Amino acid sequence: MAKGRVQPQPKVQSEKYNYRINRDITSPRIRLVGENLEEISEVAKKTIETGVYNTYQAQQWAMELELDLVEISPNADPPVCKIIDFKKFLYDRKKKEKELKAKIAKVVVKEIRFGPNTDDHDFDFKVKHAIKFLEEGDKIKAYVQFKGRAIVFKDRGELILLRFLKQLEEYGAAEELPKLEGKRMIVMISPKKKK
Repeated sequence: MAKGRVQPQPKVQSEKYNYRINRDITSPRIRLVGENLEEISEVAKKTIETGVYNTYQAQQWAMELELDLVEISPNADPPVCKIIDFKKFLYDRKKKEKELKAKIAKVVVKEIRFGPNTDDHDFDFKVKHAIKFLEEGDKIKAYVQFKGRAIVFKDRGELILLRFLKQLEEYGAAEELPKLEGKRMIVMISPKKKK
């Protein structure tokens, strides 16, 4: 290896994030942002009005503070960088994403199938399952499947679904009345919010 050559630093990367840090930043000038700009040397304070600095100078300030120069927005002109602890930055980023993911409610739709001639025992069995699903916060797609000439008993299918809705009115509410789609009469039921 030739003398006087600067050894490139290993890139600290996570599987999701691909930030350039310290010597990996190739742009000659950068825009510096962040909370710790006050800690940078007096020379920097004189040029703080513009916020655009020489990359080499910003890397020197990061080394003085024992922090990293991290390229936050590489597509900006000039690229936006921060002087921060890179590992802490990644940790905070993952923490925010985890919080956002926790706030997103996952909607699960369970299907319950009836025939136009479903007897009382089967009906009660399916109502019990539907109650359990609604209590767990799942939506229910209940439908009556008509086969062959059974389509002439549309009114029977509608009565089954209306009776089903009546049994579940304490636990959930229908998004709309039962409607016929092809050979199926369908109703969607959403769980009621718990108080």
